[in-house]
Parts: sequence; C-alpha cells; structure tokens
Amino acid sequence: MADTGVHKDLEYSGFSKSTYGDEKHDTAPPYDPDDVSLGPAVSEWHSLGFWTRNGCTPESFKRRRGPVGNLNSNMKPRHLHMIAIGGSIGAGLFVGSGSALSRGGPAALLLAFGIIGIMIFNVVYALGELAVMFPVSGGFYTYSTRFIDPSWGFAMGWNYVFQWAIVLPLELTVAGLTVEYWQSGVSVGVWITVFWLAIIFINIFGTLGYAEEEFWSSLLKLIAIVIFILIGIVLCAGGGPAGGKYDEYWGAGTFYNPGAFANGFKGLCAVFVTAAFAFSGTELVGLAAAEAENPARALPGAIKQVFWRITLFYILSLLFVGLLVEHTDDRLLGSGLSDSQASPFVIAAKDAGLIGFDSFMNVVILVSVISIGNSGVYGGSRTLTALAEQGYAPKFFAYIDKSGRPLFSTIFILAFSPLAYIGLSASGEIVFAWLLALSGLAALFTWGSICLAHIRFRKAWKYHGHTLDELPFKAIFGVYGSWIGLILIFLVLVAQFAVALYPLGGDPPSAEAFFQAYLALPVVLLFWAGGYFWKRVGWLRTHQMDVSTNRRVVEWESINAEKKRVAAMPAWRRVMHMLY
Repeated sequence: MADTGVHKDLEYSGFSKSTYGDEKHDTAPPYDPDDVSLGPAVSEWHSLGFWTRNGCTPESFKRRRGPVGNLNSNMKPRHLHMIAIGGSIGAGLFVGSGSALSRGGPAALLLAFGIIGIMIFNVVYALGELAVMFPVSGGFYTYSTRFIDPSWGFAMGWNYVFQWAIVLPLELTVAGLTVEYWQSGVSVGVWITVFWLAIIFINIFGTLGYAEEEFWSSLLKLIAIVIFILIGIVLCAGGGPAGGKYDEYWGAGTFYNPGAFANGFKGLCAVFVTAAFAFSGTELVGLAAAEAENPARALPGAIKQVFWRITLFYILSLLFVGLLVEHTDDRLLGSGLSDSQASPFVIAAKDAGLIGFDSFMNVVILVSVISIGNSGVYGGSRTLTALAEQGYAPKFFAYIDKSGRPLFSTIFILAFSPLAYIGLSASGEIVFAWLLALSGLAALFTWGSICLAHIRFRKAWKYHGHTLDELPFKAIFGVYGSWIGLILIFLVLVAQFAVALYPLGGDPPSAEAFFQAYLALPVVLLFWAGGYFWKRVGWLRTHQMDVSTNRRVVEWESINAEKKRVAAMPAWRRVMHMLY
C-alpha cells in the first residue's frame, strides 16, 4: 500500500515510521505479563544514589541520557490500582454535588452521575485496549492523532494541558477556602501559598512522589466514603443520636418531600457538567500506566477497578447524600466548587450531631482537593512533554532530568498556580467562574476522542486483516461500548448547550451566561484550527491509519497460559477475576 504522507505526522505523534500496512513492527516491548525489563535510561536511574534518584540533589536536575520520552517505570501495581479507583475523587464529588443536588434534586443527581458513570466505564476500557496495544509514554491523545486527525490530536493535547493548568489554581483556591471552615483567622492567601509549596514539594520526588501521595490520599478518601455510607445506613434507619434529626426512621423521605426532582428535566441537564467535572481525571490511569513497573499486567487490573469506583464510591455515597439532605436546604445554595461548608457530606455530618465527623469530612475534602491539584501537575506535565517530543510544543519541554522528572513541563504547569490569588480580589468570584468554564467541559472532549479513536482503530484493525483474537486486552463491551460512550457524551453536550442558552431560574439568555457554560467548545475549536494550519493534515481515511507501527508484540504463550488458568477456575472465581 502506498505511503500517503501520513507517516510524517505519525513520526511527530510518537509513532516512528515502519513498513506501512504490513506486519513489521518497531521496538515496542512484547506484551508479557511478567516482563519488567528496563530501558537504558531507566537502568541509569537505578544506578544513581538514593537522593539523586528522588530529585533531592543538584545532580538530579541534569538531563537524562538516552532518547527522549524515557520517563521512569517505578510506579507499582498498588499505585496504579489506587489511582484508578480513587485518584480523581475530589471537590467535584464532595463539594460540587451540593450545587448539583440543589439544582436537580436527589433523583437527578443519581441519574446524571449514573449516566456519566456508564460513559466513563466505556471510555476507560477503550483507553485500556489502546494503551495495552500501543504503549505510548506521556499522552493518550496521540491515539486521536493516529486514528482520527493529527490536527484534532494537537487540539486534544493542548486542551488537556490547559485543562489541568487551570484546575491547579482552582483546587488551590478551594483548599484555601476549605480551611476557613475552622475560622482560623489566617488569610486565605497564606493557605494558598502553603498548599502550593506542598504540591511543589511532592513533585520534587517525581513519579514516585505523585504515586505515593495518590495512594495514601486515595486510601483516605475511600475509607471516608465507606464510613459515610455505613453511617448513612444507620441514620436512615433512625439510629442517630437521641433528640437529633435522625433519631427516628428517616428512610427515603427526601424523595417524597421536598421531592425527587428539582427544576424538572432542565434541572437534570444542569447536573451533567458537575458530574463530568467530578469524574475528570479518571483517564489519568492511562498516563500513569506508562510509568508503571509492569503496565502489561497492572493496567488491565487497574481498569477493572473503575467499575467499583463508579458503583460503590460515587453512586452509593450520592444515594445517601440525597437521602439525608433535602435539595431545598439553604446551605446548598452557595455551593459551587469553592465552599466546603456547602458540601452535602459536611451538612449531613453536622445534622447528624456526630461530634467531630463534620471536621473529619472537611479534612478529607482538603486532602482531596490537594490530591487533584497534584494530579493536575502530573497529567499536564506528562502531556506537555509528549507534545514537545512529537513536535507539537517547544522542544525544551521534552527535557527529562536524571530523576525522571519532565522538569520544564512541571515548572510550566506549576506556574499557573498564582492564578489562585486572583480569587482573593473583589472580582475573584467572577474570575473563578470563568476559569471553571474553561475546564468544566474540557474532559468531555477528551473522553469523546478516546471513544472515537477506539472505534476507528477497530475499523482499521479489521481493514488490515486482523481479528479480535489478536488483541491481548479487549474493551468489555467492544466497539459498542465506545459508541454508547460517544453518544452519551454528545447528549450531555446538547443538554449543557440547552442549559447555557436557557439558564435555570427563568433568567433571559445572555452571552456571558452562555460562554460561562460552554467556553470549552470555542477553545477546543481554536486549538484544532491552529493544529490544522500548522500541520496541514486533516481527517484520516481508513487506509491511512497505521495499526502496525510501535504495536506491542504479544507473547501469546504467556497470554494463553493465563487464559487457561482463568478458564480452570470455578464460575464465581471467573466472575471475580473479570471484576477485579
């Protein structure tokens, strides 16, 4: 098959040129679940002293030898699993669910989060199939470049970088305001500085610093949610303190009075963007897998954890939020993403009369928002590094030091942190709203691109004569799951468009209200136009999509042995293996 010129773009998309359309491969590592071999640059990292490996000496800041893209591979399976199950649980769930409850009611809250959960489930499985088949360090957006449109890949890469660059100051602002729950008397600006320095300190330790922080903070978040669910069961059964709000059977009374829905269908539509924000970061497991010790084994296991995260830690916790807090509660009215006192988790804890539990939940919220800020630095810096390696960003962003940190990319993302101080001004709330508008819908475009890339990969895979049996890891619902995810994303964007035109409360349409709700769309289109005029490459035809270059060579002997082992298990063990 003739070379159509697309290889030029694949070269700067992280996929070096190979024989086009045949079965020759480049240097992608074999898919062996037990293979933990290291590249030369990572082997050099292991030869360094302890403090240099962990970024604490001047030597650690020097450029790492070897080809670009040599990030560390020291993230353990426990890190990857915890990132998948609890990594992005933050202000969107703990605080933003309050405003969602007040706008839509408890039933709309469950419906919206459930729909977004179904979407995310399919997105992550699609990402897992692509990431196992085509191991790309630093940026899953490259699948858009390879299977959709190089210009769209450019847009998705920069959109993702700026999504996280903006989330970082937002989370710092929320963290500073969260401390005000205890009326410390210290300026919020001081707390913003403290938490900014804390995030810088964590990132000194590079990948391992991020992984360990995410492991322990995710563990705390999950423990807190489980405790909240257990307490919620007791309170709904009337087991609260004597003389308190929940000292007699409470049940599902809030679904009848004041009601299951607020503001009807429009209220449901208004909840979607909060739900999308709450799930933002789920896709980070695909980035983190590139720095795992053994991604071939760890990634599929981590992907399976998403099911439990959605059903147990989102849906169940929000069920009890809706049962315990009325959507007409005045304390919810101030809840955007910046006021932890309006968190329904905190409100339920205070109403229960459990001394200290509201403060405990507030500590969890504080840890969560710092965790999301740290995730922003990680996700944004790794994506920016990949963009630089592939010719989509200035080359100096490809600099990786001896400790494995993408140094200048990390500094670039951290440099957005001072935007948090703008929130302290008189017009800070307005600025906060506009920053949130930039990041609110950005994740939906990322998720939609992953689903579309998976759909087009499957089409190209079949076109080039391959079968599904050649895939070492398959999305659980296949291409149909990606279509479901893509359709749901489109419907959510339509719903948000309707709310942007006709806001809740009967306010007349206005340009300001519309762009505050839908600003991400023109930003993405601007990036796409920039990518097109720069690279002059558009939509890829099926025959132009390369499914061979840098494809992981599968060690079928090991894979088939694992399949036989699973097939020999009892039925209940096979179900557990599928879910875990």
